[in-house]
Amino acid sequence: MIFKVKDMVLITLIGETQARIGNRFYFLGPLTECKECRLRGVCFNLEPGSLYEVVALRDTLHDCPVHEGSVRVVEVERKPMLAAVPSKHAIDGSMITFESKKCKEMGCENRNYCVPVSIRDGTKLKIVDMLGDLECPIGESMALVKLG
Repeated sequence: MIFKVKDMVLITLIGETQARIGNRFYFLGPLTECKECRLRGVCFNLEPGSLYEVVALRDTLHDCPVHEGSVRVVEVERKPMLAAVPSKHAIDGSMITFESKKCKEMGCENRNYCVPVSIRDGTKLKIVDMLGDLECPIGESMALVKLG
């Protein structure tokens, strides 16, 4: 008999106006204004730089001086992020230390993948899916991958 382990539910607090099922957001890290708040452990239990999607709303609301009005308790799932990595490192299932490209081609259609604002250099991530090769105007051999 095979049992599937249910993914652990992640609970956090987000502004009530953002609390909609399907809403996605990047968690950028803790705010200095919140260091004395008694709820900071719930707000900041996510991985900085990661993409999350709201999958369920809970009825609980809390007052919050940072957000307009209040924050709502929500359940979230971490979502994979798209990024470009050198083709030689693009191996499905492998762990990589992400380093953004130091590219000067500001008009490149793939720039958001090569220099993603949500992934800090030095972050260790797993390649969870290979999406194919990218065209690079400066001749780099790059692949588009999902990182989780």
